[in-house]
Amino acid sequence: MRQSKLFTKTLKNAPRDEKSINSQLLIRAGFVDKLTAGVYSFLPLGVSALKKIENIIRQEMNNIGGQEILMPALHPAEKWKRTGAWDSIDILFKIKSRTGKEYALGQSHEEVVTPLVKSHSSSYTDFPIFVYQIQNKFRDELRAKSGILRGREFGMKDMYSFHLSRDDFESFYEKAKQAYLNIFNRCGLEAKITEGSGGSFSEKISYEFMVLTEAGEDDILYCSSCSHCVNVEIAKVKEGQPCPKCAKSKLKLGRASEVGNIFDLGQKYSRDFDFWVLNENGEKTYPTMGCYGIGTTRLMGVVVEKHNDKNGIIWPREVAPYMVHLLSLGNENKVVLTADKIYKGFQREGIEALYDDRADKSAGEKFVDGDLIGIPIRVIVSEKTLAEDSVEIKERGKKTAELIKIEKLSQYLENLSC
Repeated sequence: MRQSKLFTKTLKNAPRDEKSINSQLLIRAGFVDKLTAGVYSFLPLGVSALKKIENIIRQEMNNIGGQEILMPALHPAEKWKRTGAWDSIDILFKIKSRTGKEYALGQSHEEVVTPLVKSHSSSYTDFPIFVYQIQNKFRDELRAKSGILRGREFGMKDMYSFHLSRDDFESFYEKAKQAYLNIFNRCGLEAKITEGSGGSFSEKISYEFMVLTEAGEDDILYCSSCSHCVNVEIAKVKEGQPCPKCAKSKLKLGRASEVGNIFDLGQKYSRDFDFWVLNENGEKTYPTMGCYGIGTTRLMGVVVEKHNDKNGIIWPREVAPYMVHLLSLGNENKVVLTADKIYKGFQREGIEALYDDRADKSAGEKFVDGDLIGIPIRVIVSEKTLAEDSVEIKERGKKTAELIKIEKLSQYLENLSC
């Protein structure tokens, strides 16, 4: 992508009403634009980073047997009334058509996916079933805050599993937990599996995946010696007490942001929709369900909260909008022609690059924008570097740079990105 053709521009200052780091940096760097409280447009750079996150999620969900579908966001009210959620969930957006028919905007999809799977499952041989989608959700939050961490419209991956036995469900539950840890690790985050209350979604204990950040909305107690972690709201222990799991360290109190959750839904929804099959013994069986959510846009915001410095964003490589930021410094003919040739070479070789070819920007302005946008690897072409038939390479977040011969550039980048 040529930066001169990018319709978005960077900003020196963030809007005054944006308090969180993620919203300030994402708006200033041209990744998102705020339409109203809790509702954001994702711009070209933002879409690119978001798609990287979504594709990581797709890969890990497919690896555990997930099949991707796409369900409607507009739901007939009778589906929600059947489960009792129409009156019990206060964040549900409710709308009425001109004919007087009532609808809900999906804040989750148990009420849609259960009858959907029921209509396609008539035998015990059809199970287990794992379906997921990546789609925008809507929640009538009284107070949308923290940029894209807590919005009224937001992206989400929601998976639903259906099992004819508890053993099968619990086996898949463990696979899903590991897949989630893989996702967050690939996004550059260390997530803690935290016991939490399932609230209105779940009959049993749920698991929340928390990332320590000051922008978070939850307080957790965690052990630095083992994996034990619990939400303060349901904790039976206090800060400073020995870890109940390993007893090696004292529990620490931390502020955290939830990036994912998995719920044991039991048989609630299958019974609400009279969804049953005969098992292999000829017994009437209501499937046990699990729900597995990841806020995709929220995850992007947490990545920015964790990976930044005073100059801007520092994108982890797997979720960066581009791998390379190519900067052409100066309008001298040789510099421009060489930078153009390198960019075309990147295109042929499949190296994702944002090319700052803007002729009206100084070197200083390009460096400032480069740090703000935060692409992992910067490649600089200038009269100084060309005097040695080289380009300058600098990784975002590192202080040192090095000169690489132009003919060795592609191989160097390939090795660097491994």
